[in-house]
Order: sequence, then C-alpha cells, then structure tokens
Amino acid sequence: MGSDDRGSGAYRPRVSICIPTLNGGTEFLGVLAQIARQDYEPRAELVVIDSGSTDGTAEAAERSGAKMLRIAKREFNHGKARNLAIAASSGEVIALLTQDAEPQDERWLSALVSAFEDPRVAGAYARQVPRPDCSPLIRWRLEQWNAGRLQRVVQELSSREEYERLAPLERLARCAFDDVSSAVRRSAWERFPFEERKFGEDVAWCKRVLLAGERVVFEPSAVVIHSHELSTWYEFRRIYADHANLKELFGVHTIPTRDGLWRAFRHQRALYLRILSELGLPFGARVRAKAQAIPYAFFENLAQYLGARSERKLSEGSRFYRWLDRKLRRGV
Repeated sequence: MGSDDRGSGAYRPRVSICIPTLNGGTEFLGVLAQIARQDYEPRAELVVIDSGSTDGTAEAAERSGAKMLRIAKREFNHGKARNLAIAASSGEVIALLTQDAEPQDERWLSALVSAFEDPRVAGAYARQVPRPDCSPLIRWRLEQWNAGRLQRVVQELSSREEYERLAPLERLARCAFDDVSSAVRRSAWERFPFEERKFGEDVAWCKRVLLAGERVVFEPSAVVIHSHELSTWYEFRRIYADHANLKELFGVHTIPTRDGLWRAFRHQRALYLRILSELGLPFGARVRAKAQAIPYAFFENLAQYLGARSERKLSEGSRFYRWLDRKLRRGV
C-alpha cells in the first residue's frame, strides 16, 4: 500500500480527508486551518461534501483547495454522504472528520494513519477531548465514552460465535467506532461501504468489518477537540435515536421497565450531583450545573427506555410510537 519504509518508522500511504458540511461557521474554519498544519507528506487530498450551506462554508472549503461535492439538504444521510465523498476521493486511506472536530495538533493525521501499518486493520478512530468552555457535566460524560480513553485498543473478533456469546453491552464495546474523527482503508470500504442508516452508520460498519475478520484500532495519540453544548431536548432526541439503533444492532436494552426507569433516574441524578459537588466549582457555577443535571438525568434515561422499545412498538403498529419516532428523529 503506497510508499512504505517501515524500517525507518515512516508509513506514508496516499491519504484523503473527507468532511460533510452544513453551515460549519467559525468552527469549520478552525478545522481547515488545522488540516493545513498537518505534518503528513504527501499532503492529504481534501474532499468536502456540502448539503446546502448558506454561511460561506462551501466557499471557505474551496479556498482551502478542497474538492467540492454538493447535495441538497433533503438528500443528506450520514452513511450516504460519506460514501459519496469517499468515492470521489483517491486515497488508499480515507480520514473522516465532522465539520466541528478540530485536530488538536499537527500529528493528528500521521498518528491516525499509523494504525494501518497492520494489514488487518480496516479502520481507526481518534481520541476526542472537550472544548475548554465545555460544561462540567458534558465534560465528564465525554470522558467516559470510548473515544475519551487514554489507552490504545485493538478491537477484533475471532468468530461470529464469539460475538454471539458476548452480552449486548460487551458487543457494543467491542464494536465501538466514531466517525467524528476516524479513518478507513479504501479496500475495506469497497467491500463494506457505510450503510444508509438514520443513525449509527459508524458502529454498524465496525460490526460488519469485525465479523469479517478485520481489526479496528482506537488510537489515542490522534486527538481532536470536539464537544457540543446542546439543549436537554436535543440530547433527549439524540439519545432516543442512539438507543433505538443500539437495540437493533446489538440488542442493548439498558432500561427495559418503567420501574427500572425510575431507579436509573434516581441513580444517575445522585451520581451527577456527587460528581458536580466534587469538582470544586464556584458556588454560582455549581448551582447552574446541578439545575441542569436533574432534568438531564431524567430525560437521558427516558430516552434510553423509549428508544430501545421503539423497534418492537413500531413493528406492532403503535400509533403513538409512529408519531413519537417521527417527532424525535426530525433534525437529528
């Protein structure tokens, strides 16, 4: 694959970077600036697929030398957009970024690509660190996610039978993958393009390649700065969609009963309040964070409960769930 001088520690396949955009604003300008600073040679090709920006995002990408693809906003689908961008690229390894995931330093790309020295590696994903102004509660949650770890992890499966023996949450942990900042080997993508899913195209892809005997690497030395300050309502909708997806893919059903919902809420509320108390925040900041934590703990668990139930309820023809699913998925 490409130029390969492993004896000198250099591993330099041809690389493309693909980014889907929609009104990326100043955060996207920061992403473009950091891409230009990468120490990787030969310089990576940049492909941007825009779905109707009106704030100058597409023009900024063009000025940076990106190859531009344009689709209508109504045509956007997470898996489809990435497939279109990858198909238009020329790299042997394709790095995937979101428009608000800014490489922390000039080594992001070389560190991510280093995972592909192993010919069995089909994909790799980077560590995510929250923005400096991230709220305490969101910061803590992001640090618990698989992409917040400090240890390098090689994910693989010996057989489908091994996968079937795993508990649902163990299956999810084994198939963790996050295309906020990731990379895929072109030959693996050609066999396993991203599915056109409403949500979770990344973990669905990881499951398929691991079951095919390939490996995926979490590479914490590749780091991007990425976090969102989203409303509780948006987080409720996102978690609903996430857990509907996780139930379908892995059988994850964290809160199967109403009694379990109330127990989970009380546990999470107590956990969040304890964490916030231990952070040593100024009084005003602590009061605001605790006021956010209580409704967040409730809606976070309610979303898990409803999301995992939605597959069965929709198949049963539930009118309530048809209405709920349309309402909650809109814009997520």
